[in-house]
Amino acid sequence: MYDKNAVGERIRARRKALDISQEELAERIGRVPKFCADIERGQAGMSIETMLSICSLLKLSPDQLLLGASNQAANSNEAELIIDALKQCTEKQRKDAYALLKLFLTAIR
Repeated sequence: MYDKNAVGERIRARRKALDISQEELAERIGRVPKFCADIERGQAGMSIETMLSICSLLKLSPDQLLLGASNQAANSNEAELIIDALKQCTEKQRKDAYALLKLFLTAIR
């Protein structure tokens, strides 16, 4: 069953993870910011065209967006986000991030 609230929450979470504002999302998919805000709040549905534009921009499959499908593709997308973030860092920042990741993984085991 299509749950507009859950879909909106997934859009918001992914948009924020990619550091994209609602205004930028709206502009890039050819919609007005209020409409995007309404989608994120679960107060509006969307056309297939809009859904596919959002999926493309947020690097989500339609299954992930609509159903919250958690699978290997979702894990791959998370890895891609991490890699993209690291590509924007200096070499020192990447080394520091790696050191922090090692400490974190040791702490949670």
